[in-house]
Amino acid sequence: MRYLGMMLMTAMGVTSATAVQVGTDNAERDYPRQVEAWRAKRVERLAAANGWLSLIGLEWLKIGNNTIGSAKDNHIVIAKAPPHLGSILLDRDRATFSLDPRATKLVKIDGESKLGAELLDDSHEKPTLVSFGTANFYLIHRGDQFGLRIKDSAAPTRVHFRGIDNFPIDSAWRIEATWEAYNPPHEVEEGNILGQIDKVVVPGAATFERDGKTWKVEPIIENPGDTELFLVFADRTSGKETYGAARFLYADMPKDGKIVLDFNKAYNPPCAFTPYATCPLPTQQNRLDMRVTAGEKKYQGGHE
Repeated sequence: MRYLGMMLMTAMGVTSATAVQVGTDNAERDYPRQVEAWRAKRVERLAAANGWLSLIGLEWLKIGNNTIGSAKDNHIVIAKAPPHLGSILLDRDRATFSLDPRATKLVKIDGESKLGAELLDDSHEKPTLVSFGTANFYLIHRGDQFGLRIKDSAAPTRVHFRGIDNFPIDSAWRIEATWEAYNPPHEVEEGNILGQIDKVVVPGAATFERDGKTWKVEPIIENPGDTELFLVFADRTSGKETYGAARFLYADMPKDGKIVLDFNKAYNPPCAFTPYATCPLPTQQNRLDMRVTAGEKKYQGGHE
């Protein structure tokens, strides 16, 4: 009986070890498929009717009345709009849209027929959407400026989208980094391509080893209550194989002093596809003196 018990225990140990190995092997085999699935969803969002590829304009508002339409006598001219669509009255941090009576049958506000509305900007989960034909616009807030982000589902950038090139998937670029929490979180200045400076919250730093060196990046919290951290980074491929300004990466919140940075999911900012986006730039800490040969490459149909 004692011998039988030892045999059973040995068999159970072997079975357990085998199960762990099989589980590890399955995870390794599944990883490329998971990344491919993530990339497919990324392209689906990008190329959606209201995705970044549909962006056709960015117009900044002035204090006071701003008329909008396709006619040249408007302050803001949108080719796809009715000749006189309406006007936006900007009073400090409040923007109110009034529809021109001649466009009442052509324009919807949040999908409904309305004569006007106070415009919620993109700091809200659902900014107010003014739509006309295949096009629409909504209010954005950057620094002390307000502007209109204009989209069109029939935009040439969307219709002629050429797909995205990626580096080969490499599990070595799925990095488990050590997390150093800042207490209290740091507030740092982050620039964007417009030359504006925003203050962002840095909750800590992720440190990892690569090519015999130690590297540190500082992701940020975009919005209170977020369940992911956001990293804007550049590296030695930037401007060569990859988009010059930066690439983006999201990561789950740190757990047990660790954070996973999966650079296979690094992706191009909207600015790689359109000149009408307002993309953040990496802080000095997040400019890496190394080649990150993972994630998205430079978009062949884009611009610098």
